[in-house]
Amino acid sequence: MRPKSLGWLELKIAILYDRLRWEEKAILDALKSRGVEVEMVDAKVKVAVQGKLRGIGDIVLNRCLSHFRGLYWSAVLEAEGIRVINSFWTSLIGGDKLFTSLELAKAGIPIPRFVVAFTVEGALQALNEIGLPAVVKPVVGSWGRLLALLRDHEHARAIFEHREHLEPILHNIFYLQEYIEKPSRDIRSLIIGDEVVASIYRYAPQGEWRTNIALGGKAEVCELSEEQCEMVLKAAKAIKGEIVGVDCLESSRGLLVNEINTTVEFKGAFSATGVDIAGKIADYLIKEAKK
Repeated sequence: MRPKSLGWLELKIAILYDRLRWEEKAILDALKSRGVEVEMVDAKVKVAVQGKLRGIGDIVLNRCLSHFRGLYWSAVLEAEGIRVINSFWTSLIGGDKLFTSLELAKAGIPIPRFVVAFTVEGALQALNEIGLPAVVKPVVGSWGRLLALLRDHEHARAIFEHREHLEPILHNIFYLQEYIEKPSRDIRSLIIGDEVVASIYRYAPQGEWRTNIALGGKAEVCELSEEQCEMVLKAAKAIKGEIVGVDCLESSRGLLVNEINTTVEFKGAFSATGVDIAGKIADYLIKEAKK
């Protein structure tokens, strides 16, 4: 047992990463300011040796940008009995748009209509179910990359045939979603535990339909209603998410949950709201590590 300090057990928390972004540095600083020992684990360099990972930390925060790298690391760590946030199951489901949509639908959460096909011809037939315009998305991916807005069948066929020849094989899974006419913005809510700590509008840059801040979008404060807060919390719980971003679209049917991000970036939300998100993440990790 570790020696006690200030009335509680000394803690060691690991941050698993493959790119050191602003967010990882902010979380590191927040943990250090709270007197916590932090192990920074570069998932690209560290070798996962079975039976030799117990000292990595009391808890591990998975911040890998690569979905599969983080997913496999989580599996290895959990097999060693180490608590990972977010868990392997949450990363598996939340990192895949189809899996996420299925879990949200099962939980009765309002989402855009979607279909899935596995060949070009199947995807073209699927458009008859979903209608045009529609959006085709990679089942795994972020920052709005490889999304395409389909306005007619000729354009759709060209996009589908291009994707058919891409690697990896995941690009041959055609996940199609109805296009939601939205006011050039979406809503991102940051969830930590059972709390919506911040919500922002993300506005698309001029000439762009995607709202990702990584593509030049801007952020403004969004005040969710109590009912909307309950819905985004329910969405996070549907994938057992502990630290996640829930992205919603405004529609004529009300708020729809679009995607969930399990290694959510929050620089834009911090800049817009002033909420100490990194500090709240640090406090949550400390609380969970003490259990």
